[in-house]
Amino acid sequence: VQLQASGGGLVQDGGSLRLSCTASDSSLSGIALGWFRQAPGKGREFVASISASGYNIYSSDHAKDRFAISRDNAKNTMYLQMTKLRGDDAAVYYCAASSRTIATEDEAYYDTWGPGTLVTVSS
Repeated sequence: VQLQASGGGLVQDGGSLRLSCTASDSSLSGIALGWFRQAPGKGREFVASISASGYNIYSSDHAKDRFAISRDNAKNTMYLQMTKLRGDDAAVYYCAASSRTIATEDEAYYDTWGPGTLVTVSS
């Protein structure tokens, strides 16, 4: 699986962005997917994950009320709708494919990572 994240860019504080993650070489259905992010000088952190079916979602505390993860298996795409963006959301956002079907925050279960898309938030 080769993942490609897109949709990052520059947004004003309080604004919204929708990230997309797709795979051109294989199907994403049947596996859980997740979003992670890494801010400058910090370690990578979990944002949200979604089960293979799309029925189960697991979000971090910082994403729970502002970000929404979803997937469209027919389009072979996962999304992250981000709202009320603030400065500490600025990071490179990575999508990842799990070796399992259940949503999880544990990076150890993600064996395929995309190159990331940069989100910048201006005040």
